[in-house]
Amino acid sequence: MKKFEQSKLLQGLPDQFFAKLTAKVRDQVAKGHDIINLGQGNPDLPTPSFIVKALQEAASDPLYHQYGPFSGHLFLKEAVATFYKREYNVTLDPETEVAVLFGAKTGLVEISQCLLNAGDVALLPDPGYPDYTSGIALAQAQSVLFPLLAENEFLPDYSAIPSEDVEKAKLLFLNYPNNPTAGVATHEFFEETVQFASANHICVVHDFAYGAIGFDGVKPPSFLQAEGAKETGVEMYTLSKTYNMAGWRVGFAVGNASVINAINLLQDHLYVSLFGGIQHAAATALLSDQKETKELSARYEKRRNVFINGLKRIGLEVEAPKGSFFVWMPIPLGFTSESFADYLLTEAHLVVAPGNGFGEQGEGYVRVGLLADEDRLEEAIKRIAKLKINAC
Repeated sequence: MKKFEQSKLLQGLPDQFFAKLTAKVRDQVAKGHDIINLGQGNPDLPTPSFIVKALQEAASDPLYHQYGPFSGHLFLKEAVATFYKREYNVTLDPETEVAVLFGAKTGLVEISQCLLNAGDVALLPDPGYPDYTSGIALAQAQSVLFPLLAENEFLPDYSAIPSEDVEKAKLLFLNYPNNPTAGVATHEFFEETVQFASANHICVVHDFAYGAIGFDGVKPPSFLQAEGAKETGVEMYTLSKTYNMAGWRVGFAVGNASVINAINLLQDHLYVSLFGGIQHAAATALLSDQKETKELSARYEKRRNVFINGLKRIGLEVEAPKGSFFVWMPIPLGFTSESFADYLLTEAHLVVAPGNGFGEQGEGYVRVGLLADEDRLEEAIKRIAKLKINAC
C-alpha cells in the first residue's frame, strides 16, 4: 500500500510519553499478572445515575437530533454561569464569557492556535500536563518553562522568569489543584498572577480540571475569584473529574470575552457543536445540589489517607496532597523516575507514572493516581513493603 508522508506540522508534534507506559502495562497484563493501575488520570467510578438518566431522556428529544447552535446551547452556558455564581461568587455573561468545549483538553490545545502566531512564546509549568505543548506546537509557537518546586509549594516564582522571556510571552498556563504535583493555589497567589499578567500583557489560561477535589475542609479557589482575573485570562473546567464524566467529553472555558470569542470562532470552523443530549446532561449536573460531588471528594480524601498512612507505616514519608487525586511521590535513592516506575511494574505489578514524563523538573518523582478502591490501595502498600525500599 502506498504510504503518504505526514505534514511537517504533524511531524513536529511532541511524542506522547505515556504511550510507552501503556505498552509496558499491556505486556505485563498479557503475561497474566494482576496489575494495580495507579498510573492513569482516568476516574475509576461511574457517572452519577441522575446524569445518565438526563442523557437517556434527552436522547429521545428530536430537538437534539438536528444540528445545534455551533457555539453550544444557551441553556448550558446559563448553567455554567449559575454554577460559577453559586460555587465561586463569580458573575459570568453566558453569551459572551462562556465557551462550550469538547472536553477541557480540546480547549487547552485550541487556545494556543487562537492566540499565538509562529514564533510567539507561551510560559509553561515544569512539571506540567503534557498536552499544553501540543497546542503550542500546532501554533508553531515556542514554550518557555518555569519550575514548580517543592520548596515553593509547587507554585511558580514569577520574579525568577527571565525578563526577556516575560517580554515575549503571550500566554501563561497554570493548573491548580495541580497535575502532577497535587499542589494547591491560594487566593493570594491568583491575585499575584493577575498583577503579573496585567503588567506584562499576558493572557492567563488556568486549567481547573481538579477544582472540585480539595481536602481537609479547604475548597480550591477559582482563578476568576481574583480581582481583575476576567480582564487577564480564562479558566477551563471539565466535567470529567467533578462528575466522573471523562468519556462524555464536555467542558467549558470562562472569562475574558475576547478570548472566548476566539475559541468560538475556531470551533465554528472545526465542529458543529457537541451533541445536545450531552449538553442537557451537563447542565443537569451543574445545576444539581452537588451532593455526589462532595461525596466524591470525600472518597478521594479517604483514599489519600489510606495510601499516605500506609506509606508511613512501611517507613516512606510522602507529603499528603491537599487537592486533586494524585500523590507526587519522591523516588528512593539509586533510581530514576522511569527506572523506579519500571521496578514497581515488574516487581510489584503496580503502575505509576514516571515524573520525567511531565518535564525535567518531574525527575525524582512518580505520580500515583488514587484511582482504585481502598482495598486495592492497601494491596499496593503491601506489594511496595515486600520490596523493602529505603526511605525516599
